[in-house]
Amino acid sequence: MLYRFVLLIALSAGSACLLAAAAPAQAHPHVWVTMTEELLYAPDGSVTGVRHAWSFDEMFSAFAIQGLESKSPGVFTREELGPLAQVNVESLKEYAYFTYAKVDGKRHRDAFLEPIDYFLDYDPKQAVLTLHLTLPFRNPMQAKALEIEVYDPEFFIDFGFADKDPVRLVSAPAACTASVDKPRDDFFSTTTRLNKAFASSEANIGMGASFANRIWVKCP
Repeated sequence: MLYRFVLLIALSAGSACLLAAAAPAQAHPHVWVTMTEELLYAPDGSVTGVRHAWSFDEMFSAFAIQGLESKSPGVFTREELGPLAQVNVESLKEYAYFTYAKVDGKRHRDAFLEPIDYFLDYDPKQAVLTLHLTLPFRNPMQAKALEIEVYDPEFFIDFGFADKDPVRLVSAPAACTASVDKPRDDFFSTTTRLNKAFASSEANIGMGASFANRIWVKCP
């Protein structure tokens, strides 16, 4: 397994090092993402979309911007990062943008339309890239129970919620509440189990679901 997501970013940035680091797959993460999430609501109380903000780890960020030109060294504008943002979003389509939805307990396949309002920004102090993208629901709906999962099924990319304010409801009905469910830490500490799983690349398939980050929204 070799993600087009990583390949295309590497090619657009001219980074041979990233290509070497990405091939061929091992059954453990190669990219780490810290995320904050927003659930978007319409005035009638229906949920209309999910807005992601995914910050990549410093090493991946460094590889991704390698070779990119900017007017100010070490500083990149949204316009300068525009082609790279487009590559990110286009390559993520094949993987359903790593975003899955359950409404009132029922999983909805193809729940989202293609992303809108997407862009990359770069924080020179933290030396990290952040991808922002909004996934509109194909059919906005009023739901008493909404579950959003974010994960890479093959666990090549490890997603994790930000420690502070990981999720926010935007214009939701006042009585709606949100909470997050993070993967259990003790799963990572089970060294023997993970070592056996990581010994085979086939163990990657579907493994990421065990590390899913979940957002729970409840409305009356």
